[in-house]
Amino acid sequence: MASSLDPDPDTYLPDPLGPNFELRHLPQSTDYEGSVRATLVRYRKSPAATRAVLYVHGFNDYFFQRDMATEYAAHGFRFYALDLRKYGRAILRHQRPNNVRDLTEYYDDLDAALAVIRAEGSTTVVLSGHSTGGLIISLYAKARPTAELAALVLNSPFFDLFQPWYRKLSVPLVTSLGALLPDLKLPASLSDTYGQSLHRAYRGQWDYDLAWKPNRVFTINAGWLRAIRLGHRQIRRGLDLQIPVLVLHSDRTAYGRKWSDDFHRSDIVLDVAHIRQLSPRLGSKVTVKAIEGGIHDLFLSAPAVRAAAYRAVFEWLELVLSLEQNARYVENNGA
Repeated sequence: MASSLDPDPDTYLPDPLGPNFELRHLPQSTDYEGSVRATLVRYRKSPAATRAVLYVHGFNDYFFQRDMATEYAAHGFRFYALDLRKYGRAILRHQRPNNVRDLTEYYDDLDAALAVIRAEGSTTVVLSGHSTGGLIISLYAKARPTAELAALVLNSPFFDLFQPWYRKLSVPLVTSLGALLPDLKLPASLSDTYGQSLHRAYRGQWDYDLAWKPNRVFTINAGWLRAIRLGHRQIRRGLDLQIPVLVLHSDRTAYGRKWSDDFHRSDIVLDVAHIRQLSPRLGSKVTVKAIEGGIHDLFLSAPAVRAAAYRAVFEWLELVLSLEQNARYVENNGA
Protein backbone atom coordinates (compact mmCIF):
# COMPACT_ATOMS: atom_id res chain seq x y z
CA MET A 1 0.00 0.00 0.00
CA ALA A 2 1.51 3.32 -1.05
CA SER A 3 2.21 5.95 1.58
CA SER A 4 0.52 9.36 1.27
CA LEU A 5 4.08 10.76 1.23
CA ASP A 6 4.86 9.02 -2.05
CA PRO A 7 4.44 10.67 -5.46
CA ASP A 8 2.99 8.85 -8.44
CA PRO A 9 5.11 5.67 -8.51
CA ASP A 10 5.51 5.96 -12.29
CA THR A 11 7.14 9.40 -12.04
CA TYR A 12 10.85 10.10 -11.73
CA LEU A 13 11.78 13.08 -9.61
CA PRO A 14 14.97 15.19 -9.34
CA ASP A 15 17.62 13.48 -7.25
CA PRO A 16 19.88 15.14 -4.64
CA LEU A 17 22.94 14.07 -6.65
CA GLY A 18 22.13 16.64 -9.35
CA PRO A 19 20.67 16.93 -12.85
CA ASN A 20 22.26 13.75 -14.20
CA PHE A 21 20.33 11.62 -11.69
CA GLU A 22 16.66 11.08 -10.96
CA LEU A 23 14.79 8.99 -8.43
CA ARG A 24 11.61 6.96 -8.34
CA HIS A 25 10.00 5.78 -5.11
CA LEU A 26 8.78 2.19 -5.09
CA PRO A 27 5.98 1.80 -2.51
CA GLN A 28 5.85 -1.59 -0.80
CA SER A 29 3.42 -3.41 1.49
CA THR A 30 3.26 -2.19 5.08
CA ASP A 31 5.32 -3.91 7.75
CA TYR A 32 5.61 -3.83 11.56
CA GLU A 33 6.46 -0.12 11.48
CA GLY A 34 3.84 0.99 8.97
CA SER A 35 4.20 2.11 5.36
CA VAL A 36 7.37 1.11 3.51
CA ARG A 37 9.13 2.14 0.31
CA ALA A 38 12.38 1.61 -1.55
CA THR A 39 13.89 4.19 -3.91
CA LEU A 40 15.35 3.57 -7.35
CA VAL A 41 17.96 6.02 -8.69
CA ARG A 42 18.58 6.25 -12.43
CA TYR A 43 21.56 7.79 -14.23
CA ARG A 44 20.16 9.93 -17.02
CA LYS A 45 23.27 9.79 -19.21
CA SER A 46 23.25 6.01 -19.46
CA PRO A 47 23.60 4.62 -23.01
CA ALA A 48 20.64 3.22 -24.92
CA ALA A 49 21.78 -0.33 -24.21
CA THR A 50 20.16 -3.60 -23.21
CA ARG A 51 22.78 -4.21 -20.50
CA ALA A 52 22.13 -2.72 -17.07
CA VAL A 53 23.55 -2.84 -13.57
CA LEU A 54 21.63 -2.39 -10.32
CA TYR A 55 23.83 -1.34 -7.40
CA VAL A 56 22.83 -2.05 -3.78
CA HIS A 57 24.55 -0.17 -0.93
CA GLY A 58 25.81 -1.52 2.38
CA PHE A 59 24.86 -1.06 6.05
CA ASN A 60 24.72 2.54 7.35
CA ASP A 61 24.84 3.63 3.74
CA TYR A 62 23.01 4.84 0.63
CA PHE A 63 23.91 5.50 -3.01
CA PHE A 64 26.00 8.65 -3.60
CA GLN A 65 28.85 7.52 -5.87
CA ARG A 66 28.44 9.58 -9.04
CA ASP A 67 31.63 8.19 -10.57
CA MET A 68 30.27 4.64 -10.32
CA ALA A 69 27.41 5.63 -12.62
CA THR A 70 29.73 7.29 -15.13
CA GLU A 71 32.07 4.28 -15.16
CA TYR A 72 29.29 1.80 -15.90
CA ALA A 73 27.79 4.10 -18.54
CA ALA A 74 31.19 4.48 -20.22
CA HIS A 75 31.38 0.69 -20.45
CA GLY A 76 27.99 0.30 -22.09
CA PHE A 77 25.67 -0.28 -19.14
CA ARG A 78 22.53 1.50 -18.06
CA PHE A 79 23.10 2.40 -14.43
CA TYR A 80 20.62 2.14 -11.58
CA ALA A 81 21.05 2.12 -7.80
CA LEU A 82 18.62 1.10 -5.08
CA ASP A 83 18.23 2.67 -1.66
CA LEU A 84 16.67 -0.21 0.27
CA ARG A 85 13.76 0.33 2.65
CA LYS A 86 14.68 2.36 5.74
CA TYR A 87 17.89 3.67 4.18
CA GLY A 88 18.78 6.98 2.57
CA ARG A 89 16.17 8.37 0.19
CA ALA A 90 13.70 5.64 1.13
CA ILE A 91 13.49 6.23 4.88
CA LEU A 92 10.21 7.59 6.26
CA ARG A 93 9.69 9.56 9.47
CA HIS A 94 8.06 6.72 11.40
CA GLN A 95 10.87 4.25 10.63
CA ARG A 96 14.05 3.33 12.48
CA PRO A 97 16.99 3.26 10.07
CA ASN A 98 17.99 -0.24 8.90
CA ASN A 99 15.32 -1.88 11.09
CA VAL A 100 14.78 -5.31 9.57
CA ARG A 101 13.86 -8.70 11.04
CA ASP A 102 14.53 -10.91 8.04
CA LEU A 103 16.75 -10.19 5.04
CA THR A 104 14.01 -11.55 2.78
CA GLU A 105 12.12 -8.29 3.48
CA TYR A 106 14.48 -6.68 0.97
CA TYR A 107 13.51 -9.09 -1.79
CA ASP A 108 10.34 -7.11 -2.56
CA ASP A 109 12.50 -3.99 -3.02
CA LEU A 110 14.75 -5.83 -5.46
CA ASP A 111 11.78 -7.38 -7.28
CA ALA A 112 10.24 -3.94 -7.81
CA ALA A 113 13.49 -2.35 -8.95
CA LEU A 114 14.27 -5.15 -11.42
CA ALA A 115 10.73 -4.98 -12.83
CA VAL A 116 11.25 -1.29 -13.63
CA ILE A 117 14.69 -1.89 -15.14
CA ARG A 118 13.41 -4.63 -17.43
CA ALA A 119 10.35 -2.57 -18.39
CA GLU A 120 12.73 0.19 -19.45
CA GLY A 121 14.44 -2.09 -21.96
CA SER A 122 17.22 -3.96 -20.19
CA THR A 123 17.47 -7.67 -20.95
CA THR A 124 20.90 -8.42 -19.42
CA VAL A 125 20.97 -7.33 -15.78
CA VAL A 126 23.90 -7.48 -13.38
CA LEU A 127 23.41 -7.06 -9.64
CA SER A 128 26.19 -5.32 -7.72
CA GLY A 129 26.32 -5.06 -3.93
CA HIS A 130 28.63 -3.65 -1.29
CA SER A 131 29.11 -5.24 2.16
CA THR A 132 25.62 -6.00 3.56
CA GLY A 133 24.28 -5.31 0.09
CA GLY A 134 26.60 -8.05 -1.19
CA LEU A 135 25.16 -10.48 1.34
CA ILE A 136 21.58 -9.53 0.45
CA ILE A 137 21.95 -9.86 -3.32
CA SER A 138 23.74 -13.20 -2.98
CA LEU A 139 20.83 -14.61 -0.98
CA TYR A 140 18.37 -12.99 -3.38
CA ALA A 141 20.02 -14.64 -6.39
CA LYS A 142 19.60 -18.00 -4.67
CA ALA A 143 15.96 -17.36 -3.75
CA ARG A 144 14.99 -15.87 -7.13
CA PRO A 145 16.40 -17.99 -9.96
CA THR A 146 13.51 -16.72 -12.09
CA ALA A 147 15.03 -13.22 -11.91
CA GLU A 148 17.42 -14.44 -14.65
CA LEU A 149 20.34 -12.35 -13.48
CA ALA A 150 23.39 -12.30 -15.74
CA ALA A 151 26.01 -11.99 -12.98
CA LEU A 152 26.80 -10.70 -9.49
CA VAL A 153 29.54 -8.22 -8.58
CA LEU A 154 30.31 -8.21 -4.85
CA ASN A 155 32.39 -5.45 -3.27
CA SER A 156 33.71 -6.59 0.14
CA PRO A 157 30.61 -8.68 0.94
CA PHE A 158 29.58 -9.05 4.60
CA PHE A 159 29.78 -12.81 5.11
CA ASP A 160 30.86 -12.87 8.77
CA LEU A 161 31.28 -10.61 11.80
CA PHE A 162 34.60 -8.91 12.41
CA GLN A 163 34.77 -8.76 16.20
CA PRO A 164 37.14 -9.78 18.98
CA TRP A 165 36.52 -13.31 20.29
CA TYR A 166 35.14 -12.09 23.62
CA ARG A 167 32.42 -10.07 21.89
CA LYS A 168 31.48 -13.01 19.71
CA LEU A 169 30.69 -15.07 22.81
CA SER A 170 27.39 -13.22 23.28
CA VAL A 171 26.31 -13.37 19.62
CA PRO A 172 24.42 -16.72 19.78
CA LEU A 173 22.41 -15.57 22.79
CA VAL A 174 21.54 -12.20 21.28
CA THR A 175 20.67 -13.87 17.97
CA SER A 176 18.19 -16.11 19.78
CA LEU A 177 16.73 -13.14 21.63
CA GLY A 178 16.16 -11.47 18.27
CA ALA A 179 13.31 -13.88 17.55
CA LEU A 180 11.48 -12.89 20.75
CA LEU A 181 12.63 -9.31 21.26
CA PRO A 182 13.48 -7.97 17.78
CA ASP A 183 13.40 -4.33 18.93
CA LEU A 184 15.91 -4.87 21.74
CA LYS A 185 18.62 -2.26 21.21
CA LEU A 186 22.20 -3.44 21.24
CA PRO A 187 25.21 -1.47 22.42
CA ALA A 188 27.21 0.06 19.58
CA SER A 189 30.36 -1.93 18.80
CA LEU A 190 31.62 0.09 15.83
CA SER A 191 33.65 3.27 16.21
CA ASP A 192 33.38 6.30 13.94
CA THR A 193 36.84 5.67 12.47
CA TYR A 194 35.62 4.29 9.14
CA GLY A 195 33.25 7.21 8.66
CA GLN A 196 36.02 9.65 9.44
CA SER A 197 38.25 7.96 6.85
CA LEU A 198 35.65 8.66 4.14
CA HIS A 199 34.04 12.07 4.60
CA ARG A 200 35.96 15.12 3.46
CA ALA A 201 34.95 17.06 6.57
CA TYR A 202 37.20 14.69 8.55
CA ARG A 203 40.00 12.55 7.04
CA GLY A 204 38.45 11.51 3.72
CA GLN A 205 37.81 12.74 0.20
CA TRP A 206 34.07 12.17 -0.22
CA ASP A 207 31.03 14.38 0.30
CA TYR A 208 27.72 12.78 1.23
CA ASP A 209 24.73 13.33 3.52
CA LEU A 210 25.80 12.59 7.10
CA ALA A 211 22.14 12.28 8.11
CA TRP A 212 21.86 9.25 5.82
CA LYS A 213 25.38 7.91 6.40
CA PRO A 214 26.58 9.11 9.81
CA ASN A 215 30.13 8.51 11.02
CA ARG A 216 28.85 6.73 14.11
CA VAL A 217 26.52 4.09 12.72
CA PHE A 218 22.80 3.89 13.43
CA THR A 219 21.80 1.84 16.47
CA ILE A 220 21.13 -1.81 15.69
CA ASN A 221 18.72 -4.17 17.40
CA ALA A 222 18.54 -7.87 18.13
CA GLY A 223 16.19 -8.51 15.21
CA TRP A 224 18.72 -7.06 12.79
CA LEU A 225 21.54 -9.18 14.23
CA ARG A 226 19.40 -12.32 13.98
CA ALA A 227 18.58 -11.55 10.33
CA ILE A 228 22.25 -11.05 9.51
CA ARG A 229 23.39 -14.21 11.29
CA LEU A 230 20.73 -16.30 9.55
CA GLY A 231 22.05 -14.91 6.27
CA HIS A 232 25.60 -15.79 7.27
CA ARG A 233 24.44 -19.32 8.06
CA GLN A 234 23.08 -19.69 4.53
CA ILE A 235 26.39 -18.57 3.06
CA ARG A 236 28.28 -21.10 5.18
CA ARG A 237 25.97 -23.89 4.01
CA GLY A 238 26.54 -22.90 0.38
CA LEU A 239 24.24 -21.28 -2.18
CA ASP A 240 25.07 -23.30 -5.31
CA LEU A 241 24.54 -20.28 -7.55
CA GLN A 242 24.65 -21.10 -11.26
CA ILE A 243 25.54 -17.58 -12.44
CA PRO A 244 29.01 -15.99 -12.58
CA VAL A 245 30.04 -14.14 -9.42
CA LEU A 246 32.93 -11.71 -8.98
CA VAL A 247 34.07 -11.07 -5.40
CA LEU A 248 36.44 -8.16 -4.82
CA HIS A 249 38.06 -7.33 -1.49
CA SER A 250 41.05 -5.48 -0.07
CA ASP A 251 44.34 -7.33 0.19
CA ARG A 252 44.44 -6.86 3.96
CA THR A 253 42.56 -5.93 7.11
CA ALA A 254 43.74 -3.37 9.68
CA TYR A 255 42.55 -2.83 13.24
CA GLY A 256 43.41 -0.34 15.93
CA ARG A 257 41.89 2.01 18.48
CA LYS A 258 44.00 4.99 17.41
CA TRP A 259 43.96 6.55 13.97
CA SER A 260 46.55 5.29 11.49
CA ASP A 261 47.14 6.35 7.90
CA ASP A 262 47.08 2.62 7.16
CA PHE A 263 43.29 2.85 7.50
CA HIS A 264 43.30 4.54 4.07
CA ARG A 265 44.84 1.39 2.55
CA SER A 266 43.04 -1.45 4.36
CA ASP A 267 39.63 -2.84 5.21
CA ILE A 268 38.89 -1.76 8.79
CA VAL A 269 35.29 -3.03 8.81
CA LEU A 270 35.54 -6.70 7.79
CA ASP A 271 38.19 -9.42 7.96
CA VAL A 272 39.21 -10.09 4.36
CA ALA A 273 40.20 -13.64 5.34
CA HIS A 274 36.50 -14.36 5.97
CA ILE A 275 35.63 -13.11 2.50
CA ARG A 276 38.32 -15.27 0.86
CA GLN A 277 37.28 -18.37 2.81
CA LEU A 278 33.52 -18.07 2.31
CA SER A 279 33.22 -16.75 -1.25
CA PRO A 280 33.78 -20.16 -2.92
CA ARG A 281 30.63 -21.38 -1.16
CA LEU A 282 28.51 -19.09 -3.34
CA GLY A 283 28.64 -21.38 -6.35
CA SER A 284 30.75 -23.00 -9.04
CA LYS A 285 31.50 -19.87 -11.10
CA VAL A 286 33.08 -17.61 -8.48
CA THR A 287 36.10 -15.41 -9.15
CA VAL A 288 37.78 -13.88 -6.08
CA LYS A 289 40.25 -11.03 -6.48
CA ALA A 290 42.13 -8.91 -3.93
CA ILE A 291 42.61 -5.22 -4.70
CA GLU A 292 45.90 -3.97 -3.31
CA GLY A 293 45.53 -0.94 -1.06
CA GLY A 294 41.74 -1.03 -1.09
CA ILE A 295 39.52 0.10 1.77
CA HIS A 296 36.27 -1.56 2.81
CA ASP A 297 34.30 0.09 0.02
CA LEU A 298 36.79 -0.46 -2.76
CA PHE A 299 35.14 2.17 -4.94
CA LEU A 300 35.82 4.83 -2.31
CA SER A 301 39.55 4.01 -2.20
CA ALA A 302 42.37 6.23 -3.43
CA PRO A 303 42.08 7.08 -7.16
CA ALA A 304 44.65 4.56 -8.43
CA VAL A 305 43.16 1.78 -6.31
CA ARG A 306 39.67 2.70 -7.41
CA ALA A 307 40.76 2.56 -11.04
CA ALA A 308 42.20 -0.92 -10.49
CA ALA A 309 38.94 -2.10 -8.94
CA TYR A 310 36.86 -0.78 -11.84
CA ARG A 311 39.28 -2.32 -14.33
CA ALA A 312 38.85 -5.70 -12.62
CA VAL A 313 35.06 -5.38 -12.79
CA PHE A 314 34.78 -4.44 -16.45
CA GLU A 315 37.38 -6.89 -17.72
CA TRP A 316 35.55 -9.66 -15.87
CA LEU A 317 32.09 -8.56 -17.03
CA GLU A 318 33.19 -8.36 -20.64
CA LEU A 319 34.57 -11.90 -20.41
CA VAL A 320 31.66 -13.60 -18.64
CA LEU A 321 28.90 -11.79 -20.56
CA SER A 322 30.57 -12.61 -23.87
CA LEU A 323 30.91 -16.27 -22.89
CA GLU A 324 27.28 -16.34 -21.81
CA GLN A 325 26.13 -14.73 -25.05
CA ASN A 326 28.10 -17.26 -27.09
CA ALA A 327 26.66 -20.14 -25.06
CA ARG A 328 23.12 -18.91 -25.70
CA TYR A 329 23.86 -18.61 -29.43
CA VAL A 330 25.12 -22.19 -29.58
CA GLU A 331 22.13 -23.41 -27.59
CA ASN A 332 19.66 -21.66 -29.90
CA ASN A 333 21.38 -22.34 -33.22
CA GLY A 334 23.43 -25.47 -32.71
CA ALA A 335 27.20 -25.88 -32.85
